[in-house]
Amino acid sequence: MRILVLIKQVPDTTDVKIDPETNTLKREGVESIINPFDMYAIEEAIRVRETLGQGEVVVISMGPPQTEEALREAISMGCDRAVLISDRKFAGSDTWATSYTLSQAIRKIGDYKIIFCGKQASDGDTAQVGPGVSMHLDIPQVTYVKKIEKIDTAGATVERMTEEGYDIIEVPIPAVLTVVKEINEPRLPSLKGKMRAQKAGIQVWTADDVACDENKIGLDGSPTRVVKIFTPPPREGGRVLEGEPEQTSRELAELIKDVITG
Repeated sequence: MRILVLIKQVPDTTDVKIDPETNTLKREGVESIINPFDMYAIEEAIRVRETLGQGEVVVISMGPPQTEEALREAISMGCDRAVLISDRKFAGSDTWATSYTLSQAIRKIGDYKIIFCGKQASDGDTAQVGPGVSMHLDIPQVTYVKKIEKIDTAGATVERMTEEGYDIIEVPIPAVLTVVKEINEPRLPSLKGKMRAQKAGIQVWTADDVACDENKIGLDGSPTRVVKIFTPPPREGGRVLEGEPEQTSRELAELIKDVITG
C-alpha cells in the first residue's frame, strides 16, 4: 500500500514577514519549520504502514529549494522517500492552484491508497489544500480526523472530530484524510533515521514534469489573491461596571437599550 503525506514548510511563527509589493509571504532567509499539523500527518502515515506491516510512505511538498530540509526531516522520522515540487512558475499560488499542482504530482506518482494532510497550515490557516486535492483527484475526503479505528486495502473507519464530540465515518479508498493534533504524538527522529535522511535522494519535479497547465498555477493562475494586508487598529478599552449586582444589571440593561435604539 502506497501512503502519501502532503507537507508544507512554513515560516517560524515568531518570524513571519510579508512582501508589501506582492502581499505574499517572504520565505527567503526566514527560519522555517514543518507545518506543525503536518507532523501529525507524517506520524499517522508511518503508524498505518507499521500496522499493516507493509507499504511505502512518500512525503510530498511544494515550495522553493529550501523545502528539501523539511522533506529530509520527514525521512528521518521514517518516511521512505520524498518528492519536492519546485518551480518559479508556482510563485504566488493560492490554495486552489497549490492543490491543483499537488494533485498533478500525485497523479504522476500513482498507485496510492491514502493521502494524509495536516488539517491546516499555520501561515494561512485556510484548511483548504487537503479538500482541494480531494476535489482535483475526485476522491473522497474526511477532515479533522482524530483517530483511525480500522484501515485496509478496501477502506477506512475513522473518528472525525466535531464541536460536540466526534462522528464515526467509513470511507472507501483511495481517500484524503486531514488530521488534527489529537490523533497521535509525533516521534523524534532516530540517529539511524537522520543518517538515512542525509543520504536520501530527493526527487525534484518542475511544472513541466507534472504536466501542469500554466494557466492554473502561480499568481496569474490563482482565482483568489490577497489585495491588502494591514494590522487592525487596537481595540478601545472597555467599561467596567461596579456596584451591587442589581445596580450593575440595571445599568447594563440601559446601556444595551441605548445601543439597540441608537
